Amino acid sequence: MNDLPLHDLIALLEKELHRLHYNNQSVKYYRLMWRHIVTFCESNGANHYTEDLGMRFLDYRYNFSELEKTGKLTQSIINVFRVVRMLGDFQQHRSILRRYYKQKELLQNNEFREMLHCYTDHCRQKEYSKVTQNHYRTISEKFLSYLESQEIKHIPDIAATHIIGYINTLLGYAYKTVELHLCAMRSFLGYLCTNEFHPQNLTSSVPAIKARKQNRIPSVWTPDHVTKLLDIIDRGNPAGKRDYAMILLVARLGLRTMDIKHLKLDNLKWQDNRIEIIQSKTSRPLTLPLLPDIGWAIIDYLKNGRPKVESPHVFLRHLAPLEPFSDEDHLHQIVVKYMRLAKIPICPQKKKGMHSLRHTLASRLLEENTPLSVISDILGHVSSDSTAVYLKVNINMLRECALNPEEVFQS
Repeated sequence: MNDLPLHDLIALLEKELHRLHYNNQSVKYYRLMWRHIVTFCESNGANHYTEDLGMRFLDYRYNFSELEKTGKLTQSIINVFRVVRMLGDFQQHRSILRRYYKQKELLQNNEFREMLHCYTDHCRQKEYSKVTQNHYRTISEKFLSYLESQEIKHIPDIAATHIIGYINTLLGYAYKTVELHLCAMRSFLGYLCTNEFHPQNLTSSVPAIKARKQNRIPSVWTPDHVTKLLDIIDRGNPAGKRDYAMILLVARLGLRTMDIKHLKLDNLKWQDNRIEIIQSKTSRPLTLPLLPDIGWAIIDYLKNGRPKVESPHVFLRHLAPLEPFSDEDHLHQIVVKYMRLAKIPICPQKKKGMHSLRHTLASRLLEENTPLSVISDILGHVSSDSTAVYLKVNINMLRECALNPEEVFQS
């Protein structure tokens, strides 16, 4: 579709938006942005769209690159950036990839819907952890939605070329995201073959990743930035009380975001000063001390901030619907909000969500010479191998591992 004139490309993209049931207001917004992009392209003598043209449009109209470097992008500019990325994705893959999935179900094809339902039951019967079940279901749904965009209507029509096409849409994603997609696809494709929904075992079409998790260096905060983040939170309002308690649970105890969202009132053992949970990721029990500052922060929220609704969960949304956070909400926006208020630099190369605070706790414990096995227990890791990645963060400890070249050559 790279050779398709810009006007024709936009016409096909709008048709796809309607197929996915984007509402009229959203389509109207996209049309407005497309007109601006078309005007810019035509003024540059271009009849065909490229992502380079799209980025130049963003810089010309919104000074995008400079604002991104300084962490001053507004939500309205980010929305325009999304329009540009969507146009490029659709041109390359004939599918809408980077979008917020606002509708409950992505799939229009009844056969695909039924297959997804059966596969979800299969994952449940296999007793995968709830986190794995959710990931596998979501990724399989996205894969099937991609097939719909390629006009595939029946499961037996899936071919290796479609699998490669979908995997190509993952270009540029983080290693862990790609790895998760590939694992989910192997599981789903294996299910199709084993249960004779597809005549071929297409799992061999899913490539293996040569990189290893340990190649990455975790993003960590300085102690000063963690203090600034906590101090800037307005604990005089209900949402601030909630956010302070949640961030404290990550920064001080290293709880995973999913476990914080799933935390229930009966997980808080006040008499014993303990938190007892079954971890969402590993399905293993975890017991952590209910430290005084965390305990008082939770009490303050429960008494003076939490919405007065019946729910077993500790932390709730404060805007309708008043319910627990969804599994898809990583609470990233909460951390970024307070980073901006505290004037903490937002670097595009470093992660800045809740999980980075968990990394920070691990690296601090390591600096205090806490044994890896103890850190693994605190973080709820199944193996100390998962914890060993934090060794890379401690420069002083890495220096101790360095060899003296003269001693090596003399020997």
